[in-house]
Amino acid sequence: MNKLDRRQFLGSIAKPAAAASVILANPTLMARALNSIKGTSGDPKTIARDERFWREIQQAYSADRGIVNLNNGGVSPAPIVVQNAMKRHLDFSNTTPAYSMWRILEPQREPVRRRVARFFRCSPEEIAFTRNASESLQICQNGFDLEPGDEVLTTTQDYGRMINTFKQRECRDGIIMKQFKIPIPAENDNEIVKLFEKNITPKTRMILMCHMINITGQILPVKRVVKMARKYNIPVIVDGAHTFAHFEFTANDLECDYYASSLHKWLCAPHGTGLLYVRKNKIADLWPLQAPGECSMEDIRKFEEIGTHPAANYLAIGDALTFHQGIGTKNIEQRLIYLRDRWAKRLIKNDRIKLHTSLKPGKGCAIATVQIRVTHQMIQTSLGQI
Repeated sequence: MNKLDRRQFLGSIAKPAAAASVILANPTLMARALNSIKGTSGDPKTIARDERFWREIQQAYSADRGIVNLNNGGVSPAPIVVQNAMKRHLDFSNTTPAYSMWRILEPQREPVRRRVARFFRCSPEEIAFTRNASESLQICQNGFDLEPGDEVLTTTQDYGRMINTFKQRECRDGIIMKQFKIPIPAENDNEIVKLFEKNITPKTRMILMCHMINITGQILPVKRVVKMARKYNIPVIVDGAHTFAHFEFTANDLECDYYASSLHKWLCAPHGTGLLYVRKNKIADLWPLQAPGECSMEDIRKFEEIGTHPAANYLAIGDALTFHQGIGTKNIEQRLIYLRDRWAKRLIKNDRIKLHTSLKPGKGCAIATVQIRVTHQMIQTSLGQI
């Protein structure tokens, strides 16, 4: 057997071994969760109130039960099965990194890409994996050629890092960022669309909008804004950091050309995983953050060119998606709404409480913001007791 034949042989036995490492870990917890799913019947709203069902799902996480975590939006804990999958891939990567990570694990991103695309109802050639929503959005914000005096339009409630990205382009390229306020809570879609259109000028070259505002949890009418902006030939970048796997929708429900999300939020994928969707015919004209090398400008993978990176994080996205789909997006959505309403509807009965999030169907989901009205006397009394 010559050297080439030996390499081919070793490659042929290494691939099945690597594939075997994808098998779900911690079968006891997974089996309990799956049995809970099988033993539950009813519509999503009924399942949302089934504590027995959700108790078993909770056991699939290693979350600290000793604290009450009121920030579950920024980053979510991964299920134990996802943690273990990532660890296995990382262990395998460290056996012979240049071979096991680059030659064996890295190509396995493609089946994961196909699964995520199928979930989002788009082509795999329109999905890139990134490190988070911020990176995905910055690819879009920095990827358009803009001239001094060109305007970019967004709201005062968009995410701070994305606002800072435009501020940097103001300093570097001489563009102008224009912001406007939207109502809190915003319950009239017609009003929101009109506000976007009202603030468009002949110099507007780009719109950045949230699918869900991270501050209030407000869901905005993306599809309608995109349709309106197309009349002016203005691209819309959609910040979906908090929406992918949070509630049920697909790419067809948005009809946008650019969409970004974090997979370590509501999908509960490994920390440091994100997604960028770019419509196929828009890929070539969008510059990547880093030079793509051999990658074609028409290839969505040009946005994944960041140098050496772990394969483990991205492969475990598949395990997170399996876990998520086993429960069901609609079941998760209704459970989140049920939990939100359980505390929100009680709090708003108090005159000192103001809710900045709409509880109307389709206007929000898990995230909500509460304001507590206090007087100077109440503050002084509280400080005096410290």
